Formats: sequence, structure tokens, C-alpha cells
Amino acid sequence: MTRRLKLASMFFWLLVATSQLYAGVTLLLEEPYSYDGAFAGTGHAAVYLSRVCAESPLVLRRCAPGEFGAVISRYHGISGHDWIAIPLIPYLYAVDKPENVPLSADEKLAEFLRDQYRRNHLESVAPDGPNGQPPAGRWDELVGMAYRRTMYGFQIETTEEQDDGLIRKYNADSNRDHFNLVTHNCADFARNLINFYYPKTLHRSLVGDLGVTTPKHIAKLFVHFGERHPELHLSSFVIPQVPGNIRRSKPVHGVAESVFRAKKYTLPLLLLHPVLTSCFVVAALGTERFNPARDAMIFDPDRELEPPIVASERRAYQDRLNSLKRPLAEGNPWNGTTWRQLQADSTPQLDSAGNPVLQVKLGDETFDLGLSRSNILRSSAPPELTESILVLRLQEELRNGGSPKASEGDVANDWELLQEVLLARHRKTEAMEARLTAMRSNAP
Repeated sequence: MTRRLKLASMFFWLLVATSQLYAGVTLLLEEPYSYDGAFAGTGHAAVYLSRVCAESPLVLRRCAPGEFGAVISRYHGISGHDWIAIPLIPYLYAVDKPENVPLSADEKLAEFLRDQYRRNHLESVAPDGPNGQPPAGRWDELVGMAYRRTMYGFQIETTEEQDDGLIRKYNADSNRDHFNLVTHNCADFARNLINFYYPKTLHRSLVGDLGVTTPKHIAKLFVHFGERHPELHLSSFVIPQVPGNIRRSKPVHGVAESVFRAKKYTLPLLLLHPVLTSCFVVAALGTERFNPARDAMIFDPDRELEPPIVASERRAYQDRLNSLKRPLAEGNPWNGTTWRQLQADSTPQLDSAGNPVLQVKLGDETFDLGLSRSNILRSSAPPELTESILVLRLQEELRNGGSPKASEGDVANDWELLQEVLLARHRKTEAMEARLTAMRSNAP
């Protein structure tokens, strides 16, 4: 295990869960999703402050013991404000507590959780529409971002004095919308905030990004700064996209790199402006490679940071899961595509503890299917449905390629949970067979 991995394991969990003595500033580099265009591959940048919390979306304060801190970022078109502060767990998962995070999510569940959190906490910046419906606009980018993207975090220490100074500055300054894609984008906001802590650390790239501030470039500069200052205890981690059938996010690129990789831009440019195209190629290929996943630990809100599962362990679990495919499919009418449709036709709800639940209608009966680790074993739904959730989650965690997706501990916990569900299904089958045997023995 490298030095940075060891530091991350020791440092981050103390930072966010048990201590305010070693708090820090974290640059979040977030993978792109959904959008198309020249800037599609640049992703998003936000800043996580572990000792600074959100009194409201527009007011900062020092965190109380046990609080996780807040994520601050620039947005466009949200109630006319330049930046919004959101507590860490809601920013990632649109729920209040780590134990409420769903094991798997589709777009309907993610939208439901975002809207529930908005109604409870964000009416001041995203009020209901005229008929009580969710408002138009991009408010849904404030919470539940781990359903849409994988994120990378790069963290260094700050002092209490620095944090208090930032709170005073941002609470006092005007918070009016300054968004501009080229000169005042989300990466510009993150650059300026981090430069408040450590002046002149981050700047634009005139070559690789054509003078536009991009998340990937400032992340590279941030990591280099941390490596040159070991006293600031640089650490890195990855927040995996929540498993489910939502489209997976894509790797982050710079501006020139995005244009160079998109043939629908490169080929027309080559025909119309060969000199300009050559400049893009030089800019894309001439900059130093930066891999945000290098040495990154796996973040999970329920535990300390852990290293990604190694290839040999991943293959071993894949073999074990593959050996269960036929037994799991036998007698399970909701396996595969049918289960996905059943999920789409279900109604998401929250139980009394704030855990997500799917209300599933099977024939004339309606069941509650728990979706979090806290309530999945207390479901009234048939265990076959619970199996489907865990199998889909394990398949995503064990998928090869792309960003790191899980630690060995994550996979082991989910495998153990699957075994508990399989045991419940076995007991259900035994009980049914016993009833049938009793009925046959009592028949005349």
C-alpha cells in the first residue's frame, strides 16, 4: 500500500466522522454524464469542506461534532445565486443519513429522493411550482449526484483560522449568479475558493484547455501542490456511482482533449480549419497525463476508506456469482428484464426511519421492498425481489474496467447480505413444501 493510501485510510474517516482536529479542503472532480457537445467531457468541480457546514443553502458555519461538512459549488439558474452549500451525504445521495443510502437506484427512485429532500430542506432556493410540482431548472444538480456520476476527491489539511476566514468571506460577499461557461464556470469557482486557502495554487491552462478553467486541470494542479507539501497530508478517494440501471458516467477530459476525441467535431474542423485542428491535437496529446484514480481509496459513508478490490479477489467473487445464476433464476419470476420492468412500475416511498422503499404490486397484493442496508432484510416483499437488487449491485461492483467501484470489504458485505436473503428464500420454500405435504397427508 502506497504512502498516500495509508494516509487516506487514517486521515479521511477521522476527518469526516470522529474528529475536527484534522479537517481539510477537498476538491471534487466529477465525471460527466448525459450532456453532449464540445464541453461534454469536462465534468464538474465542487469543493467539500469537512469543518464548514451549511446553516442553510446560502449561509455557512462551523460544524458541530459528528457533522460531515458541506459541499459548495457554483450553479447556474438556481434562484439567482452563484453558489449553494449542501451537506455531504445529501449532496451525494439525497438522503439525510448514511444508513438511508439505497443499495441500488433507477432514475425514478433518484428523482423521488431528490424531490423529497428539496421539499424538506431546499424550498428557499428551489420552491414548488404553481401546482405543487417540482420546479423547472437545474436544482436537481444540488443533491443525489452519486446516482449520476463517479467522483474523485483530493484532500489537504486546513486550519481552523483558514476555515473561519472563509466562512466570514462567503457569508459577507454578494452571492449573485456569475455563471459563464468560459470565464466563470464551476471550475473557476473551485479554483478561487481553494486559492483563498492557498493563494496562486490553481490557474487556467492556456494550452490543454485553451484558457478555460476545467475540473481535470485544477485537480492535477491540486494534487501536484499536495505532493510538494507533505505537511498538508494529501489523500485521494473515489466515490463510486451508485449501482443501478442509470447510465454510467464517463471519464473526465480537458477542452482540447474532448474536442480531439469527438470525431463529429474533429473531422469537420480538419476539413475547414486544418491549422486549428492541429493545434487541438497538439494541445490534447502534449499535456501531461493525469489519472484521478491513481492511489484512490473507496469512499463509503458507512465505513472508513478502503483500497479497491484487487483483480484476483474480483475474479473469485465473479466466479461465485456466476455459479449462482442458474439457482437464482430457477423459480424467480422477477429475474432479469422482468425485474427491471417491475422496478419501473413500482412506487418509491420512505419508511419511518427515512430509508427508501419500493411499493411493489404483485397481483392483488402490495409489498414494501426495502432498498437500503438498514431495511432490506425487513421487507414484506418476496425474497426473490431482494435477491435481484443484490445481484445487480454485485454485478456492477465486480464489473471490470473504468473507475474503481468497490473495496473487498464492500463486496464481502454485499455477498454476506445475499447469503442471508438466499437463506430466507430457502426457509420460505421449505415452509411452502411443508404446507403442501401437510395438505396432501390430510386429503381424504
